[in-house]
Amino acid sequence: MPQSPFVQLLIHKLTGGAGSRYQRYIALMAGVLALAMLYDLRAYQNLATVEAMDSAQLARNLAEGRGYTTFFLRPFSLYLMQQKAAAHPPDARAAGPSDPARIQAGHPDLYNPPVYPLALAGLMKVLPFDYAVNLKKPFWKNKGMFWRYQPDFFIALFNQALLLLVVGLTFFLAKNLFGSEVAWMAALLVLGCELLWRFSVSGLSTLLLLTIFLGLTLVLLKMERAARESPPRPRGLLMLAIALGVLTGLGALTQYAFGWTLIPVLVFLFFFSGPGRSRHVLAALAAFLLVLTPWILRNEVVSGTPLGAAGYAVVEGTGAFPQFQLERSVHPELGHALRLNLYMQKFFGNLRGILTGDLLKTAGGWVFALFFVGLFLRFRGTSIRRLRYFLLMCLAVFVVVQALGRTQLSELSPEINSENLLVLLVPLMFIFGVSVFFTLLEGLTLPLAFMRPLIITGFAALACLPLVFTLLLPSKSPVVYPPYFPPKIQQCAGWMQPEELMMSDVPWAVAWYGQRQCLWLTLDAQDDFFAVNALKPVRALYLTPLTMDGKFVSEWMRASKRSWGQFVLQTLIDKQVPDLFPLAKAPEGFLPDQLFLTDRQRWETQ
Repeated sequence: MPQSPFVQLLIHKLTGGAGSRYQRYIALMAGVLALAMLYDLRAYQNLATVEAMDSAQLARNLAEGRGYTTFFLRPFSLYLMQQKAAAHPPDARAAGPSDPARIQAGHPDLYNPPVYPLALAGLMKVLPFDYAVNLKKPFWKNKGMFWRYQPDFFIALFNQALLLLVVGLTFFLAKNLFGSEVAWMAALLVLGCELLWRFSVSGLSTLLLLTIFLGLTLVLLKMERAARESPPRPRGLLMLAIALGVLTGLGALTQYAFGWTLIPVLVFLFFFSGPGRSRHVLAALAAFLLVLTPWILRNEVVSGTPLGAAGYAVVEGTGAFPQFQLERSVHPELGHALRLNLYMQKFFGNLRGILTGDLLKTAGGWVFALFFVGLFLRFRGTSIRRLRYFLLMCLAVFVVVQALGRTQLSELSPEINSENLLVLLVPLMFIFGVSVFFTLLEGLTLPLAFMRPLIITGFAALACLPLVFTLLLPSKSPVVYPPYFPPKIQQCAGWMQPEELMMSDVPWAVAWYGQRQCLWLTLDAQDDFFAVNALKPVRALYLTPLTMDGKFVSEWMRASKRSWGQFVLQTLIDKQVPDLFPLAKAPEGFLPDQLFLTDRQRWETQ
């Protein structure tokens, strides 16, 4: 049977010319999706960091119309609200009960910049998020047991889509700088970067911030090249400068520490933006401030501080406030943190770890060595040399900011945390490292033609080995227990009324999985606890292995009589809570791993 001209034309397009190119693209996308599916089957885990669950519960409040309010309450946040209320007391004639800590109704969030929670809120509006854990018909089970929490998995898919966008932006940037060969290899290394895949399932804002940073770099490259055109286009250059300020502002509203990227951007504009450089610097600065100012004003109105409680990150981790002591303080003595030597000790202590460990791990180990060699090469392209200066400025700024801004969050999760700014430089380091590799390869005299592709393949395979090992090793359990087991957390939260207050050592998890207002465990079980209890009664206490598996001698035996370690010890030995403590009822089946105390036997009424 003869074929119609249309069928013949279709076969020709699919088997030759543009059709074969489309087939390659389809095969490439299929391979990338297969890699993502394999990673999710072998290495996916539910949310495991404080920041990820905090952002997620905040996004849900936005999506459900509660405004920029949080269920995760920090005692220090209550302190700032009370200080603000004391400095600006309300009109005595105003109706309604006094609530200086804003704890009775929706408590404003003072820790998270808005861009990432807004992005997640939009995702929650579009996708069918199911927040309730159904043990009879779980979203994803293994041998009949709870395995994956559906909202956590959807958030991971969103971030993996951003990872693929990062791969595409890396390819586009590398192609503009070095050509197709470097572009394909750099994109492959980003796709095969095990660290970025771990960030993709972490639920953190890092990949969104990385997308913004690569976009900023592309605009910077475009502006540098436009500035060397003859004749220059003043209007176009001015618009690009404004775009740089806007992108830097959006990055700062994704992660506050990213705002320091403004320094390398302005320095680059001053030296390399051509005629009218002063105007370009002022335009970028004005755009940055215009983007940031409304949010700063919001924080000032709500808490009396420009960045909310997040602005005190430099104080955390110093000798005055080690670990999470500042965030858990009801009445912090901030005067103790005015000594300069505290910050010098913090900076140099963290700097050593960054230079000897974090930097090498982030940049893929030996690939960083190639990038380092590239710092001393004289590249032919003007754009390449100038972009290298921007990369070095960003590296210096990020190292300083990360050293001073490091908190206990980085101790809980050393690599996968929102304070890891160096990971933003991974695609650029790969691009320059790959360019050095090909430069060295061109200088080799190979006896056989097939050795060149063999060396290139070996280079890519070595760089991607960490991801390969992750996929080949036995699969991880996606349940991050201890301490997070969503069904148990939802069970405890389900015993509470929506307006009631809980206290926990994992309040971020109670806020996300349990959808209940939960206060972080105060520094002690006496004065601080009762100070908060006077603002709003605490109706339940939920302790997980974070506290129950504490160090017996240092955290329980040698701790003060008012500590939570002593509280747990007395409760376990005497089988009763200390005198005057308002929560004395406990259900069965929690000890010894966990402890749940409440004011009445709520479980009997369910």
